[in-house]
Amino acid sequence: MLKLGVKPDVVTFSTLIRGLCNRSKIFEAVSLFDEMIEKGYQPDLIVYTTVLDGVCKTGNTDGAIRYLRMMEERGFEPDVVAYSTVLNCLCKKGLLKEAHDLFFEMIKQGIKPNVVTYSILIDALCKQGMISKAEDIVGIMTKQGIKPNVVTYGIFIDTLCKMGEVSKAEVVVDVMRKQGIEPNVVMYSTLIDSLCKNGMVSETEFIVCTMRKQGAEPNVITYNILMDSLCKNSMVSEAEDIFGRMRKQGI
Repeated sequence: MLKLGVKPDVVTFSTLIRGLCNRSKIFEAVSLFDEMIEKGYQPDLIVYTTVLDGVCKTGNTDGAIRYLRMMEERGFEPDVVAYSTVLNCLCKKGLLKEAHDLFFEMIKQGIKPNVVTYSILIDALCKQGMISKAEDIVGIMTKQGIKPNVVTYGIFIDTLCKMGEVSKAEVVVDVMRKQGIEPNVVMYSTLIDSLCKNGMVSETEFIVCTMRKQGAEPNVITYNILMDSLCKNSMVSEAEDIFGRMRKQGI
């Protein structure tokens, strides 16, 4: 284009930047974005969010904050998606204080977090074993009229099971069902695995029956967990029964 004497415009830059980001060429996209600014072109909101998303995918938290602030300085109000993207980047890097501050900043700015935003922060807190703080976030979430979804509940179930808090995980399952949200096969399998690891194999049959009643048929992973635990507890005949059940179901 330049050789032909044709100058690129905003649309040209925007198209190239989006294309580079879609091909995971983030460094090139950022360089082109910076060149766009230097030449006096004004990127639109889509370009900002595209670059922001790309930078976050590389784990560059400083860059993510930089572009978020640049958006604000140039008169573009970051939306819930932009904030959630940066929040996720910070959480993945274990920068919980910074994520916590950004979360409350967006609320002060009048940007209402959605269930995805809340789940990102809850997941990060749970992974650090900060269950009580995660529960505090759920409290804020419900006060704002945002109901936890299957992902949110799944985070708690997975964390509690990993911590060996099986009874608490079962309470979460009960809460889910009361809210009209049915646990999926993965959640039930996680619960079964935790029961087995904590020597509570006899209680798994009840969970399996509950799964079937709710239409969440056990899969090969569920059955493998059960058979492995039964064999380790010298309950070989019971494991053979499970294997026979699998064959009948065509698994």
